[in-house]
Amino acid sequence: MERSELAAAKALKLVLESLEDSKAENVTSIDITGKSALGDYMVVASGRSSRHVAAIAEHLIDDLKAEGFGSPRIEGLETGDWVLIDTGDIIVHIFRPEIREFYNIEKMWAAPDLEEGTLH
Repeated sequence: MERSELAAAKALKLVLESLEDSKAENVTSIDITGKSALGDYMVVASGRSSRHVAAIAEHLIDDLKAEGFGSPRIEGLETGDWVLIDTGDIIVHIFRPEIREFYNIEKMWAAPDLEEGTLH
């Protein structure tokens, strides 16, 4: 395993543990290595309410800083409908359930790659 892969795996473990501690629901991790320049993993989770979503995100941000991962890029924390936390290696999406269902980003990323030449 390369050093960057090791760092990403360590960050993923931290993210998943933090989400579990915060009682995040329906946590899914998707390996996007080679599928996107955005990162190595995407993690999608739900909170029960806007307040819960924000609390999960704040706990995760604190955990990342405490473990030396620096300050991630954060979007959406003010409203708590959908918070995006980008650590560089891992992109974390925390949604309220109805927002998650509407965007359904897991399905988009889990779709099989289209073979070249099949579209005309």
